[in-house]
Order: sequence, then structure tokens, then C-alpha cells
Amino acid sequence: TIKEAFRYGIARGIFSNEAGLGSTPHAHAIARVNHPAEQGFVAMVGVFIVTGIVCTMTALVILTAGADYTQATGAVLSQMAFANAFGAWFGPKFLAVALFFFAYSTLLGWYYFAETNIRFLFGSKPVNIFKIIVLFIIAFGSTLEVKLVWALADFFNGLMIIPNLIGVLGLSAIALSIFKEYEKDIFPQMMRKAA
Repeated sequence: TIKEAFRYGIARGIFSNEAGLGSTPHAHAIARVNHPAEQGFVAMVGVFIVTGIVCTMTALVILTAGADYTQATGAVLSQMAFANAFGAWFGPKFLAVALFFFAYSTLLGWYYFAETNIRFLFGSKPVNIFKIIVLFIIAFGSTLEVKLVWALADFFNGLMIIPNLIGVLGLSAIALSIFKEYEKDIFPQMMRKAA
């Protein structure tokens, strides 16, 4: 139905690019840039690359490769489509390697963000306990049904969005003033140097 397409489109979009979750400011905050607006632009480019390029290319492969999308979903559907589009030997292997690196880098990134939060909120003492909890969750999560894993991911992503959007609204005036400052002072200087 249209409602399900809308719901899953938003949920998977949020899952793929994390827009609105507040998960990437940790990484962007440690960058050394001339002006904070520049790092904001980098953050926006990341969302565009993941959604505008990677997800769109995957969707185009699925839609044009002749995969029977009524019989499969998720990774299985992508695997069928990549096999049809790029051959039974290369397509699934390429997708498996890509998914491995996506999953591995996601684990590393989210762990870094979570440990940063733990250290900020509670200091360094609970970090070792947190590491044990993370290992348990990874082992336990790998045994769950895929539907349950997606439901848990959607639920916890939803919980992350609520406080983050409150923060975004509260900080929007500051962000706008930083952008206006960049637009007025920094950007014209950069254009003069480039010319």
C-alpha cells in the first residue's frame, strides 16, 4: 500500500543516511575546518552520496535487471538483481563484499559514537563494561530473525530522532546565523581567491 511504501521508505532512508538521527555530529565536530559551515556542507554531501547515488543505483539495478521483486526483499532481492545485471559469479560476490564493508564500518562508526557519548556522560570508568555489552548485543543480534532486527532498528532510530529534532529546532537560529556569516564573509573571500 501507499502507507507502507511511505513508512518503509522513510525508515530505510533514515537507516541508510542517518539524516535527523544526530549520529554523525561526533565525527564532524572533530574536523579541523576554517568555518563550521564548511563541515556542515560536508555532512550534507554524505547524505547525498548515500541516498542520491548508492541507494538510487541499487534501486535502478533492481528495477532494470529483471529480478522478481514480488518474491524477495532486502538483501536477497538485491542479490538476485545484481546476479541478473552483472552475472551470477560477479554480482552476488560484489554485493557480499559491499555489504560486509557497510556492516563492518557501521559497527565501528556506531561504536565510536556510543563510546564518545559514554565518556562524555559518565567518564572513562564504564567503557569496559560498555564494550562487553556491545559484544553481547552483536552476538545476540546476529541470531535474531531479520524482521525483528529491522523492527528494533526502526524503533531505536525513532527514539533517537525525537531528542535530536528538539535539539535541531533549538539550535536552528545559531546554525542560520553561522551560515549567514559564512555566506557574507567567508564565501566571497574564497571566490576571490579562486578567481
